[in-house]
Amino acid sequence: MNRFPNTVAELGPGDSIGVGLAALLSGATRCIALDTVAHANAAANLRVFDGLVELFRREAPIPDRRQFPEIVPDLPDHTFPHEILSRERMRKALADDRLAWLRTLVSGKHRDPSIIDYRAPWEYVADADAGSVDFILTNAVMEHVANLPEAYAAMFRWLRPGGYASHHIDFRSHSLFRAWDGHWACPDWLWRLFMGRRAYLLNREPFATHRTLAHASGFNECSCVRIESAPVSKHLAKPFLGMEAQDRITSGGYLLLHRSAAPLQERNRSQASRQTIGQVSQA
Repeated sequence: MNRFPNTVAELGPGDSIGVGLAALLSGATRCIALDTVAHANAAANLRVFDGLVELFRREAPIPDRRQFPEIVPDLPDHTFPHEILSRERMRKALADDRLAWLRTLVSGKHRDPSIIDYRAPWEYVADADAGSVDFILTNAVMEHVANLPEAYAAMFRWLRPGGYASHHIDFRSHSLFRAWDGHWACPDWLWRLFMGRRAYLLNREPFATHRTLAHASGFNECSCVRIESAPVSKHLAKPFLGMEAQDRITSGGYLLLHRSAAPLQERNRSQASRQTIGQVSQA
């Protein structure tokens, strides 16, 4: 990125909006949290906020694989990133009066969607929201999204031209089966029983689907990193018999996507993406 993102959005923040709060404490001016169901609450957010303030103030190193073995991608240097978060920048971001105001917003005593915007349920991108986000990210979320074509298209619309999207995707069975790839061996009739009346569970889509939909929505792929694991299930269910060999051993992945700033290119891609998204949806 050639400049620091002012507005950071997270899709599927879960039980706290900690990622958005970390963005604000890094100097971003606005965070947006988008979820299907409201999970976060003020008490949890306050605990996370206070913990983050302490970490930033003492310039704590970035966690590595010793603390989180499945970090994707790993970094060559885990020291506090002074080249990005300079001391002058952090002096302003962590000013006492700014922290005090942010804390009142986190506690819910005051509301200001121009700084902290939590939307749950979230279903669509309003015209006023289009092109308003510099950086959008998900962490172990995209494997749960029921309508992936709409999700990638929505994130593309949220981003300003030149913006970035970051996705860490977990392709494992999430303890539904003993085998990490058991969900790909599960026949459709049994999977429907697992789903029941749940609003979401796993979409079971392999990495290729995410990459295809991202491209169809207009994104340029900047980085693609895989975590590979040996298959455990001996036989795949019918819908997954044609899975690409590399996807078959991909238990986790990371995508960094970029929305080009070229207007003509975007118009051409937008027309092509509508056709491709329709084809993937029908498939």
